Amino acid sequence: MKISALIPVRSGSQRVKNKNIRPFAGSSLLEIKIKQMLRIKKAGFIDEIVVNSNSDEMLEIARYLGAKTVKRDEYFALDLTPNEEIYENYAKNLDCDVVCFCDVTNPLIKDETILRAISLYKNLEQEFDSVVSANVVRFFMYKDGKTLNYDENHKPRSQDLPLILALNYAIHILKKDFMLKHKRIVGFKPYLFEIDKMEALDIDENLDFEIAEILYSKFYIEGE
Repeated sequence: MKISALIPVRSGSQRVKNKNIRPFAGSSLLEIKIKQMLRIKKAGFIDEIVVNSNSDEMLEIARYLGAKTVKRDEYFALDLTPNEEIYENYAKNLDCDVVCFCDVTNPLIKDETILRAISLYKNLEQEFDSVVSANVVRFFMYKDGKTLNYDENHKPRSQDLPLILALNYAIHILKKDFMLKHKRIVGFKPYLFEIDKMEALDIDENLDFEIAEILYSKFYIEGE
């Protein structure tokens, strides 16, 4: 079983300008993720690291750090391009059996968490078609003016709300052939791999970037 760690990055982020390569805790999100996956490779859990990008600058950084690269056509880096087409294009440019997605926008996921996810996939692949990271959310939710997860006449304590898992995509693993055929990155029968709230932090806005940098500097650099 050949496992490729896929790191998809693109230029043109609208909400957080140049987030993949702008300074982050003395490094960058792209560099941090590549170096993390190099450690995972050294541990024998993956076979290669592939950075897929439309940015020559990001591809050059990836090659310098020791990752393989795939130049993405600009069409597949546009906001309006359907995700299904992007996923299919990812799969077409990989030579592997299993794809391990590793997004740079989740810099707080720990090495041991990724190792556990890959081990779980190998052990559970006969029962589940993918492993996807998720975290527990406990919010009082409304939709169209109505409560979703509690009775408004009997408001529970937050800890007594129903257990709801939200996908965070810090890591997701599935067969390349499945991805190519169905143009999906989550299977029809996924195993939801629970990770803690801090590891699940996803950088989507400037505030997320600042919070993640503070946490990374405190818990990942100072803690080394």
